[in-house]
Amino acid sequence: MQKVRRTERIVAMTKVLTDQPNQLFSLNHFSSLFGTAKSTISEDLGIIKEAVVNYGIGIIETLPGATGGVRYLPYSTTDRIQQLVEQLCIKLTNPERVIPGGFLYMSDILFSPQLMTSVGAIFLTKLAASKPDHILTVETKGIPLAMMTARAFNVPVVMVRRDSRVTEGSSVSINYISGSTRRIQTMSLPRRALPQGARVLVMDDFMKAGGTAKAMIDLVHEVGAEVVGTAVLVATAQPEDKLVRDYCALMVLNKIEDTTREIEVQASPWITKGDLT
Repeated sequence: MQKVRRTERIVAMTKVLTDQPNQLFSLNHFSSLFGTAKSTISEDLGIIKEAVVNYGIGIIETLPGATGGVRYLPYSTTDRIQQLVEQLCIKLTNPERVIPGGFLYMSDILFSPQLMTSVGAIFLTKLAASKPDHILTVETKGIPLAMMTARAFNVPVVMVRRDSRVTEGSSVSINYISGSTRRIQTMSLPRRALPQGARVLVMDDFMKAGGTAKAMIDLVHEVGAEVVGTAVLVATAQPEDKLVRDYCALMVLNKIEDTTREIEVQASPWITKGDLT
């Protein structure tokens, strides 16, 4: 095998690690890949680790022992989180986002891979201690947010449907009242989608009264799994007393006026305070 230069190894290892966040790679994997001693690989990883930290793009974590290895965690710094959320707030206050009926257009933001990758890293940073096994969301606009958060955690996504599908086997279904439309709706979760005792992080793009999030939480409990957290991109300031009390939102929608087309969005208090615990 042709000898690989250090610069090439560092570039290649950085690419492998950052492409698969939270994935554990053994030193033997890289040693075999490059035909290089593990001691040399460790030195290379030390350089990568320092660079990643210095530029605030995450951390490289090394786990000791026979089952250990190295992995990249895309943690965000307080400054990066505040800058991104400030940019999102500015985007969302564009008057042209007001949809008749007092709704806020967010699809372009939700379906931006770059933005949702950054948002997923923020939720990993804030909710790392929850250690979910699955990320659960309801079709359809919450899917990109859930997918990129799942990528950061390196766990699968489970999707709740508005109606059951025969191709997914038996399902658990419940009726609930949507906080935004105030209509009775139905959602279904395939029984085999979540194993017993699974740790689940519930996610959605928007929360008003919390009816949709509460329904997803009830579905998780119905199949014998555990909810370890609830996260949303935007939550409304009113009603203050929501059906889900313990949730993590990136932004708060204080006001949206259909007639004046005025929108007021701000970062959640935990972001402005820099509280990442």
